[in-house]
Amino acid sequence: MNPVPGPALYQAAGAFVAYLVLVVAIGVYATRFSSTGVSAFFVGGRKMNRFVVALSAVVSGRSAWLLLGVTGLAYARGASAVWAVVGYIVVELLLFLFYARRLRRFSEAYDCVTVPDFFCERFEDRSGRLRALLAGIILLFMVPYVSAQFVAGGKAFVSFGLPQVSGVWLTAVIVLAYTMLGGFLAVSLTDTLQACFMIVALVVLPVVAIGAEGGLGAVLHQLVALDPTLVDPLAISAGAFLGFLGIGLGSPGNPHILARYMSISDAEQLRWAAVVGTVWNVVMGWGALFIGLAGRVYFPDAAQLPGADKENLYTQLAGQLLHPVVFGLVIASVFAAIMSTADSQLLVAASAVVRDLYEKVLRRGREVPQEQLVKLSRLVVLLLVALAVLLGFVAKDLVFWLVLFAWAGLGAALGPTSILALYWRRTTLPGVVAGLLTGAVVTVVWNRTPALKGLLYELIPAFLLSFLVTVVVSLLTRPPATTDDAFRAMDGER
Repeated sequence: MNPVPGPALYQAAGAFVAYLVLVVAIGVYATRFSSTGVSAFFVGGRKMNRFVVALSAVVSGRSAWLLLGVTGLAYARGASAVWAVVGYIVVELLLFLFYARRLRRFSEAYDCVTVPDFFCERFEDRSGRLRALLAGIILLFMVPYVSAQFVAGGKAFVSFGLPQVSGVWLTAVIVLAYTMLGGFLAVSLTDTLQACFMIVALVVLPVVAIGAEGGLGAVLHQLVALDPTLVDPLAISAGAFLGFLGIGLGSPGNPHILARYMSISDAEQLRWAAVVGTVWNVVMGWGALFIGLAGRVYFPDAAQLPGADKENLYTQLAGQLLHPVVFGLVIASVFAAIMSTADSQLLVAASAVVRDLYEKVLRRGREVPQEQLVKLSRLVVLLLVALAVLLGFVAKDLVFWLVLFAWAGLGAALGPTSILALYWRRTTLPGVVAGLLTGAVVTVVWNRTPALKGLLYELIPAFLLSFLVTVVVSLLTRPPATTDDAFRAMDGER
């Protein structure tokens, strides 16, 4: 969009800068705690408040995909875009209520800091091969995921008249600053702040936009005049319907969400977190949907948007309707979405390198000082940011689809295997290895095959095949001898 003119630009930029200063201040505040060891740096020492966990878990899973991607999808497809949010809302409610408590209990009993820690303890893998495989899969899909967030940040900075390339660099520097400083505590506290920015923006903007057009009835009437299918949530093909609902299958396989469950101070508080997190998810999802619908009325032709890019709708609409200071806060909400995901993913990717590869594989059996591990973790975060920025400059995919690919790869590999590990006693180490490989490979192959990609979102076939392969191979092999102990821990009996 064209940058906000004159004094209004300074007002908007001032509000945005104030937000950034607050975020970095939180990082500085959390530095002392995060420097005590890898448990504090990566899961907050398992002392996180239930409210912080609830908001951090839901916003770290939404990213710029919600504010830029879903609003653009609703602009293009209309009410049928609602199915893209229904799937993950339902699945994450179930995760909070059931899955998360078992994972949290086990992770405390066996001192698990990362998701690979969980798998290795659950299946008694001491060779390091399972841990290396998990770390490789996490890095393969996490770096593109982070890169998509930086690309989205570049798009948001265009609102202030900066080139998108400069915006990508600035986004990376901001995320890097407080993630390196404060670790998991800073990430979780800023996620809580960012959740508030996101929900306010996702409520205020559609209310203002719809009100300015004479109310919801008037907006719906204009949408019908443009295209009657825009107001029909069932105006969608079977393949697209299943694909949108299937987005929720990614949640149990994304480590930056699972880390939140592992960090809460008391597993029983996850029921309360389920209520808060679900309400937040619903309000944010519906807000994004109505921004897309109202935006179609304001800009009937996508050519009216900068670069004819539907993902610019959110900032374009806000710039046209809101006071400059409020507009600055709306841009801050985009960064809230970006940073609440990118920082979490950077910590997960860094933990895969430092905790899972360096400490547990390369330095296995040797004591490594905790301070050294924290310093190394910060260096790895820096290197991962640099890699993600470079990928962002060459990536040609839209934020929406790049995020969905990474979400699918992690969800299909880690989702079925972790569910079976938590709930099925017959799950074996060979079965998990086969399931991990199947989920990752099918995701990549399906995504890169046009005929298959156009048929169905890659997460669904990859998830189902991973689940099936894990079960079949497990039935042909022997479960670990410690299975009963593991299930007692998950049930809270030890």
